[in-house]
Amino acid sequence: MSFPRSSGILLHPTSLPSAYGIGELGAEAHGFADFLRDAGQRIWQVLPLGPTGYGDSPYQCFSAFAGNPLLISLDTLVERGYLDSRQLDSRPEFSAGQVDFGAVIAWKVPLLRHAFRSFQRSSPAEREAFAAFCERHSGWLDEFAVFMALKETHDNVAWTLWDADLALHKPDAIERARNQLRDQIECHKFIQFEFERQWHDLKAHCGRNDIRIMGDVPIYVALDSADVWANRELFELDGSGRPRVVSGVPPDYFSATGQLWGNPIYRWEAHAKTGYTWWIARLRRSLEMLDLIRLDHFRGFEAYYEIPGGEMTAVNGAWVKGPGAALFEALENALGRLPIVAENLGVITPEVEALRERFGFPGMAILQFAFGKDPQAPDFKPHNYPHHLVAYTGTHDNDTAVGWWTGTAGGGSIRTSADVAEEMEYARRYLHTDGHEINWVMIRTLMASVADTVLFPLQDVLGVGSEGRMNLPGTSSGNWRWRFRQEDLTGAISARLRQLAETYER
Repeated sequence: MSFPRSSGILLHPTSLPSAYGIGELGAEAHGFADFLRDAGQRIWQVLPLGPTGYGDSPYQCFSAFAGNPLLISLDTLVERGYLDSRQLDSRPEFSAGQVDFGAVIAWKVPLLRHAFRSFQRSSPAEREAFAAFCERHSGWLDEFAVFMALKETHDNVAWTLWDADLALHKPDAIERARNQLRDQIECHKFIQFEFERQWHDLKAHCGRNDIRIMGDVPIYVALDSADVWANRELFELDGSGRPRVVSGVPPDYFSATGQLWGNPIYRWEAHAKTGYTWWIARLRRSLEMLDLIRLDHFRGFEAYYEIPGGEMTAVNGAWVKGPGAALFEALENALGRLPIVAENLGVITPEVEALRERFGFPGMAILQFAFGKDPQAPDFKPHNYPHHLVAYTGTHDNDTAVGWWTGTAGGGSIRTSADVAEEMEYARRYLHTDGHEINWVMIRTLMASVADTVLFPLQDVLGVGSEGRMNLPGTSSGNWRWRFRQEDLTGAISARLRQLAETYER
């Protein structure tokens, strides 16, 4: 699928400003969409929107279908009459520049439960809308709500540590749980109902302003998720629910031990026997929420790297063939042409590119990786771009442009100081810069390129250093926390982006 020539910004909603410790889907989100419109930007890219679990990572969610309750706007709940504004006055002293997930959860979740109790006394029209939502999404919502209620009764430990009959999803045990935890289950359904309403209000606001939302669909799901718990037959698990093999990527130029992600691997033959119904449901849900999809780790659909369960690094793994074209044929037969961007970074083979090209998915290029010895560096140089491409200054896994320019080798990289010096000298020549406003030099370079779509993390637009890095792969703490302040989005920045978009006809 071809995309119109445009530019946009990568910003996860958690990074929006708010008085409540984390970005929300209310006024500040609508205001950011207005900023994009005024700045001539046509895409807002977000990370996965699911309820986060281990390490607060949006790539390790309790569900591939549900929304993150922490994104629900409390001010909107006040407007609906579900909360009293005085309940928000006792909020802790949250940081304006960082998300403290533990503090946010401790304060916000009880308020969401209170909103549910208020909702139970709401109008018949509200209750009818809720019932319709539950019916429409019963395919995933019922199991998710039971899963979350059971997690609460088990002190939030992973499902593999629950009582055996519940962990094994025995029908009689699940039915007893539904009866015993009815109110908690209903509360989780209400929270998803409210997330849905607020998200679609925001999406409609973006649509009215000619802004498309691009979201992220990770290839894998978390072990501790409703998806795996309720569909064990679709994953490579042993009798107790532990992964027999797990996901990751092998050692490369940037990491001597690779990346051990730890997600369970799919039993692709089981998916094929169902006609890939789980994947069709997953993509259908994503297309309800999003206009465009960035399909994470696309190469894993052609061949994936599996690591024996229990390994401490990704060194001892092997490549295994994935579902390939059969999956995408099933998806397109069910859903039509797919507005997918294929994240084709890493060890990319001709077979991976042939699969991507067969279905017309644009690939990605990362400008930060264009100047070193990365095997994909030639493809990431703008003079080699095809039109059918999505180019980035960097992604959520990169340092910021300013941090990359001023930083040194580290963080597990096997690059030497000489490698870094050579890379930066080449970047100076290529970008024709002395480093002044390197973030804007890189933004202009991509704006001027032939790539149909170019995207920039907001940190690069603002010129933030390494303190604004969203994620350092291979680490499990301190990530996903960065937030901007409302005053950062100045009229001068908006005008500068708009001028570039107009100059280069985006």
